Amino acid sequence: MQYPVLITRDDNSYTVTFRDIPEALTCGDTLEDARNMAADALLTAMEFYFENHRQVPLPSKKQKGEELISLPLSVAAKALLLNEMLKQNVSNAELARRLLTRPQDVQRLTNLNHSTKIDTINAALNQLGKHLEISIA
Repeated sequence: MQYPVLITRDDNSYTVTFRDIPEALTCGDTLEDARNMAADALLTAMEFYFENHRQVPLPSKKQKGEELISLPLSVAAKALLLNEMLKQNVSNAELARRLLTRPQDVQRLTNLNHSTKIDTINAALNQLGKHLEISIA
């Protein structure tokens, strides 16, 4: 998932804003610093969506003047899983029942600080009638 970001120069620094993720606001002293801060702000904003069990907005198309910032693939996969669970109103306990595992194990699937194998995320999506697709762009 790549989110469009607008990086604008203000006097002696750069301001960073995401149209799709308004919580991700930051700045940097240099353009490179602003890009690094943008990636950090995007990841930090994702934590708010996960903690509050809120739908993660999907990225929109890049517009003129914007750049793209990528989410780590593991976070992107977990965001898609969270969104699907919310869309289908499936709790951790229900998904655990479908996966024949413990609710704690499913809670780790939606924890951004826990490393999860991509196959495990795909197995959870399969139980929701979905699957991950990987491509090279």
